[in-house]
Amino acid sequence: MKLDILAIGAHPDDVELGCGATLAKEISNGKKVGIIDLTRGELGTRGTAETRDIESQDAADILGVVMRTNMEFADGFFVNDKVHQLELIKMIRKYQPDIVLCNAIDDRHIDHGKGSKLVSDACFLSGLLKIDTKCEESEMWQEPWRPKQVYHYIQWKNIEPDFVVDVSGFIDKKMDAVLAYKTQFFNPDSKAPQTPISSKNFTDSVIYRARDLGRLIGVEHAEGFTVERYPAVDSIFDLK
Repeated sequence: MKLDILAIGAHPDDVELGCGATLAKEISNGKKVGIIDLTRGELGTRGTAETRDIESQDAADILGVVMRTNMEFADGFFVNDKVHQLELIKMIRKYQPDIVLCNAIDDRHIDHGKGSKLVSDACFLSGLLKIDTKCEESEMWQEPWRPKQVYHYIQWKNIEPDFVVDVSGFIDKKMDAVLAYKTQFFNPDSKAPQTPISSKNFTDSVIYRARDLGRLIGVEHAEGFTVERYPAVDSIFDLK
């Protein structure tokens, strides 16, 4: 199954927080979108790997993605090496996405920067003819595939975006998907330890960041991304 967009996150909930509204908008436009989580978030203070499995599937159902899978890399300890790159290359070649969205290049959590570089490197290597991989389901050799673009969504740090996407009308679906992670985010009745993302301020910040980025481009809500190479347009009139 070929995808238009493959969104990849180091942990379940990274994708929803970083680009959930963009995915919801593109799905509404008929695009095929999938999600890959690199880890099960098993080192997270709140909840368990098992609750995150359930929550991530609930979030996927809310967004309407056509597939979601977990690589089950080690939370906190995965590395950007040949073994991990080859596993991701198999997935990139399997789903042949035109666009890959992945973690912020630099962020508070060490897995975000690592995940960003791992995905970026795997996307490049996936296009090399002399790297041989087999599809695990069919045992058939895979063809090389390199996504047209790799974009990085914004996470904890307020990184200046290289471009923004108007997501007006889709912020509610994004927040529904985010809040599907019931063990992770603000719940006044929870007895679990507090974390940087469990406060009401954090949940509110997801919305007011989208509002602020929207304000800067004259719309209601927006999500920002950074790029690895210059984006190109056919005409100067394509820019809003």
